[in-house]
Amino acid sequence: MSSLGNIAEIAVAAPLPKTLSYSVPESLQGSLCIGSRVKIPLGRRTVVGFVLDRSDGDKNGLKPIREILDDDPLFPATLVPLFRRVADYYCHPLGQVIATALPAGLAGRGEPPPILWETFVRPGENREQPRGQQQRNILALVRKHEEVTLSELRQQFSHVHAPLKRLVELGMLQTRKAEKIRDPFLDWPTRGDTPPSLTQDQQQTMEQLAPLLTDGGFHACLLHGVTGSGKTEIYLQSIAQIIADDRQALVLVPEIALTPQLVSRFRARFAPKPEELKENTARIAVLHSGLSDGERFDTWRRIARQEVDIVIGARSAVFAPLSRLGIIIVDEEHEASYKQGEGLRYHARDTALLRGQMEQSVVLCGSATPALTSWQLAAGGKARLFELPNRVAGRPLPEVELLDMKQEPFGTQLSQPLSLALEQTLEKGEQALLLLNRRGFAPFMLCADCGKTFRCPNCDITLTFHRQERKLRCHYCDFIMKPPDTCPGCSGCNLEPEGIGTERLEMELQELLPDARIARMDRDTMAAKGAHRKLLEQVGRREIDILIGTQMVAKGHDFPDVTLVGVLNADASLNFPDFRAGERTFALLAQVAGRAGRGERAGKVIIQTYEPDHYALDCAARHDYQGFVTQELTLRQALGYPPFGYLVNLVLSGNQADRTRDAATNLAQRLLEGTKVELLGPAPCILARLRGKSRYQILLKATTRQPLRQALHHLENMRQPVPSGVSLHVDVDPVDMF
Repeated sequence: MSSLGNIAEIAVAAPLPKTLSYSVPESLQGSLCIGSRVKIPLGRRTVVGFVLDRSDGDKNGLKPIREILDDDPLFPATLVPLFRRVADYYCHPLGQVIATALPAGLAGRGEPPPILWETFVRPGENREQPRGQQQRNILALVRKHEEVTLSELRQQFSHVHAPLKRLVELGMLQTRKAEKIRDPFLDWPTRGDTPPSLTQDQQQTMEQLAPLLTDGGFHACLLHGVTGSGKTEIYLQSIAQIIADDRQALVLVPEIALTPQLVSRFRARFAPKPEELKENTARIAVLHSGLSDGERFDTWRRIARQEVDIVIGARSAVFAPLSRLGIIIVDEEHEASYKQGEGLRYHARDTALLRGQMEQSVVLCGSATPALTSWQLAAGGKARLFELPNRVAGRPLPEVELLDMKQEPFGTQLSQPLSLALEQTLEKGEQALLLLNRRGFAPFMLCADCGKTFRCPNCDITLTFHRQERKLRCHYCDFIMKPPDTCPGCSGCNLEPEGIGTERLEMELQELLPDARIARMDRDTMAAKGAHRKLLEQVGRREIDILIGTQMVAKGHDFPDVTLVGVLNADASLNFPDFRAGERTFALLAQVAGRAGRGERAGKVIIQTYEPDHYALDCAARHDYQGFVTQELTLRQALGYPPFGYLVNLVLSGNQADRTRDAATNLAQRLLEGTKVELLGPAPCILARLRGKSRYQILLKATTRQPLRQALHHLENMRQPVPSGVSLHVDVDPVDMF
């Protein structure tokens, strides 16, 4: 790519199918770079765009760029090919792909947060002593610490401005201004972690990984290690090797809830000591949606300025502007949360593999329950497979009991064996974890007289009852209503919450075990900033006896004192009309079971189920990933589903159900005439109405990618694929059918 030229190729954060060309004014020739954010005219408006390339040519008729908005480029030129490939693969406008990658305020909408500045004070060349006592005290403090901030001086002294000004005039002190970085992790523990001795399995894995890390090429790797086998240590030692070679590392995690423990371990291993910090920066940066806009803004700019060696983040961090990328680690790579559900529907793991290939980096995907698509890649020789079959220190995997709920009284939520196990765990001074993958108090409210339930007016789903806030809430569109005192259908007074959610389980457990310290981890309790870290620290300090939660408690947490894990409603995910239901169920149960017995004491897992003979549950109970894979792949191959086939889901939505259905029928007919793919549908989506929109889907299926690519190009070339009032969303490689 040329760095100079009189014409700039610019992408606008709007649904435009192509990039636009603008002339570069003479005044901007030397300062306009690839990755710059600029203001440009578009019709009668002025919009924000991103510079992708510069070239020489005839600029007659081209409108000029009006302004460069940032002092430094927002992303390196090495990211531009990735943006282009992602836009093409997921059939999404290029400018909106870039907008998805950037923090709020830099994506073309709204203003970025302000840059904050900090004044630093350090000793001057004049080594004399001043006369005033206040001046002496200030000077002594600065000389003792060599450099302090103005904020720190104000904390120590009531009157700073006048004596400081005089000390600067006398040359006894000097001041300078530097950008103040908003980083919520600066006060976390720094260096103090010593790499442990590796197990034989870990040592063998590192010996095989080391040459791949040093040869500077692309390698796709899958690290399959049972829970507690030390996968994180492999990540840490691989990154240490990359950093020693003056390259950078990117670590992806599926959930914000995983970030606190991982950041703590990485800072303990890699972060500079406080006295080594320069201008409030560290070598580790964190990117995820739980940060404030200002924190994400500062972090992104630090990374773009190459002031960071390690980036840890959730899904969108795959686009972090690192220019010397040596390794990308995708932790818990099987997780569906790596797939974006709206807008640009990209998969972060697949995008990481694409980026690694384009930038010649190692991509290390790790999981105790790898996705079947990843496993098949390794089995077919397209990815290197490394295995850690044993837990560290020879610790055994926990004993798992499948408890047949058909033997329990009808309506039982917490079985007698699980209740007894909880009591025994508390008596021994150990901790327990309970998984119930449904938040709220109850899934719905029912009138016992007429059978009426309360449904969301915008979505095809019942409203969940939240007792603590006394509200019925839709977990999709966030519609809220107050529960009525009488049934609107029959005026009856027998309105009862039915079923159980984490809030109800917490209440019932508190009644059963009044002395137990119980906490809940779900989206309701973890909404506040810093809530994840606070709760995990409480568990680590043994201030919590029983932790209840949704699936976020099953993901990667290391609780050494948890010896009992209980699972309620284990069959729920099996009943979803989705070909991946068995895979999701197996992964969730195997992961949550792995939270037990990670310390010195053995663990036990009790899974309450009505289908104890289902192969997914049976294999999870035996910790038999290979057995599950064998059975599941046989079914997938017979049906031609991934990894033996490829899918694209076309979702149409509109305000009018009939108009949306007719548009789907017409589009399906046009696709059948111009493509060679298997077409399923159109049919109503599982959630046929969502956020006020009626929804239909058309599933495209093929044994290779090429026919699907041809079908998508055919779709792009249609003059009007859907009528006005109907929206079309293309989901390439969907992970669910909702």
